Amino acid sequence: MPTPILGDLSAEVFLREYWQKKPLLVRDALPGFQSPISPNELAGLALEEEVESRIVVEAGASPWELMCGPFTERQFEQLPESHWTLLVQAVDIWVPEVAHLLEHFHFLPSWRLDDIMVSYAPVGGSVGPHFDFYDVFLIQAQGQRHWQIGQRCDQQTSILSETSLRILKEFTKTDEWVLNPGDMLYLPPQIAHFGIAENDCLTYSVGFRAPTLAEILGDLATELMAQGDSTYYRDPPLKPEMAGEHIDPLFIEQIQGMLTKLAGDKALLGDWFARYMTAPKYPDLADELDEERCASVNGKQYINGQPSD
Repeated sequence: MPTPILGDLSAEVFLREYWQKKPLLVRDALPGFQSPISPNELAGLALEEEVESRIVVEAGASPWELMCGPFTERQFEQLPESHWTLLVQAVDIWVPEVAHLLEHFHFLPSWRLDDIMVSYAPVGGSVGPHFDFYDVFLIQAQGQRHWQIGQRCDQQTSILSETSLRILKEFTKTDEWVLNPGDMLYLPPQIAHFGIAENDCLTYSVGFRAPTLAEILGDLATELMAQGDSTYYRDPPLKPEMAGEHIDPLFIEQIQGMLTKLAGDKALLGDWFARYMTAPKYPDLADELDEERCASVNGKQYINGQPSD
């Protein structure tokens, strides 16, 4: 069994009191942790076309300038000495030693995991005060990072308009810590946070999939069409007074009933949901990468979005 990553806290207490509810700081979550990847190796990944990477420069061509990879060595040479951050997605796919970290999260459904993003920043490096709509465990791997957490946010929270990043217009600090190597900070969705590198540092972000309802419904509709669904709309019993431009409430009840019937088909939803949540992060590269996302439902196992024979 891997080393517990929650310190003295049991998985039951964490899931009941913290998961998707409130932040948790765990000192020495991974005692003696040594990063399997160095800053130079991380930068090397960012040179590759297949790897998703970004650089954020606090005072670049614009405030909080965002650049997307792949990058060149010359671009790295032109970066300022401080106040920038390199972020590389899905490092667990490209570096098996990083993927081993996921073994410490056995108390959560494995198919809920998204990826491990690794970020490097020199002193002052940050991506600004922001919030996410997904759960994340922030593991300090090298150096120190000063974290501040703040208010709970939502879709109406004001963000800066002069950058493509979702930087908060206002950040109200409620707590702060400096994380050392091996320390971990768990953040539930929608909690504002602001991390600043105290020195050259690496931070691992273990993120979880959190699709929007629109994305979920869109994928379900695509799946129904792929299956050749032949359910057509039918009117409720009509009356002459229901003619005209006005949509009678009975029409709304009719379509609501059809959608409710669809939602009640647990076998269909189970099959689709397992496919959806185990689909590889980079489908075009699935055959080249050693990535395997698995789940089982209704006695059937699914691997990388497909039922296993």
